[in-house]
Amino acid sequence: MTLILVWILNAVALLVVAYVLPGIMVASFGSALIAALVLGLLNTLVKPFLILLTLPISVVTLGLFLLVLNALVFWFAGSILKGFHVEGFWWAVLGAIVYSLVSGFLSGLLAS
Repeated sequence: MTLILVWILNAVALLVVAYVLPGIMVASFGSALIAALVLGLLNTLVKPFLILLTLPISVVTLGLFLLVLNALVFWFAGSILKGFHVEGFWWAVLGAIVYSLVSGFLSGLLAS
């Protein structure tokens, strides 16, 4: 039950990001649900492999390169999904940051 609630909260966070940032578009709540699912799967399955591959760059940049990885995963999700679109890399950076903040805030409300 908690997993479904977190999934819905992540979709709401994605809708908030699309509302706040003009370079990110979500067609509907259903598209946001699918995008949240795909983002969760990419973050679970692909991102650890990318972190391992880019570990030397992350060490040199003191972890700031992880922001770039988050943005690339966010941008990739926007490019493969039909109802979720990210205009460019810098919108992906901003979108990934805002999505992380809003999602973390909503998940924190769930934990309380």
